[in-house]
Amino acid sequence: MNHEVKEHIRNALKKGIRIDGRKLEELRPISIETGFLSTAEGSAKIIFGDAEVLAGVKMAIEKPYPDTPEDGVLMVGAELLPLSNPEFESGPPSIESIETARVIDRGIRESKAFNTKSLCLEKGEKVWTVAIDIVPLNYDGNLIDMGGLAALAALKNARFPKMNEDGTVDYHVKTDKTLELQKMPVPITVCKIGDLLIVDPTDEEEKAVDARLTVTVLDDDKICALQKGGDSPLTMKDIEKMVDLAIKTSKVLRSKIVEVN
Repeated sequence: MNHEVKEHIRNALKKGIRIDGRKLEELRPISIETGFLSTAEGSAKIIFGDAEVLAGVKMAIEKPYPDTPEDGVLMVGAELLPLSNPEFESGPPSIESIETARVIDRGIRESKAFNTKSLCLEKGEKVWTVAIDIVPLNYDGNLIDMGGLAALAALKNARFPKMNEDGTVDYHVKTDKTLELQKMPVPITVCKIGDLLIVDPTDEEEKAVDARLTVTVLDDDKICALQKGGDSPLTMKDIEKMVDLAIKTSKVLRSKIVEVN
């Protein structure tokens, strides 16, 4: 990043103002749309200001892993396409896309957001797999938080496809059966720039970040996953402040998810 732009961001933050006019702990305007992809069992589009992220849920019947013969399978993938940001390149998954998928997967998995045993159809032979694909349509920062929120909204929106008597799946017919989410793990990334903390960074702000901590928070404010990023170290005092801010921010995002179907 241009040194002068980075200094401008830092100097503005010291005055309590961000380059887009927000306060340090303020989120961009948020909107959530669900159920607009007919080819997916569940879908959601999340908009934070100019940033847009899409999540889709696909279900299939497959053989379970040998060590978990009664558990359905969760898979999360993220793809950063050049159409969403000229800095992204086609080809193998980037470090950013792998990290995004893993952090979101870890939050859903560790929180036990849904009962994987309820996805078992025949022990050791057939289970439902739940695959979540996350794609930014217009990248402008904060992909982990937006992707995590989109994944939750898409899971809430998901309906099982019809299973025929011969065991095949009719993807043209959706049933009323849902995944029955038991927990809502909301990831919040708190960024440290200089001595100051912000949430919901734009793409430009992310380039000025010294360190970041993604805290995945449950409904009762408990933490189910953490991910540290950035080159600078964090003190225990930093982490305590970042966790407090993440819990506070998670309540705002959780209220948005509760409203969707």
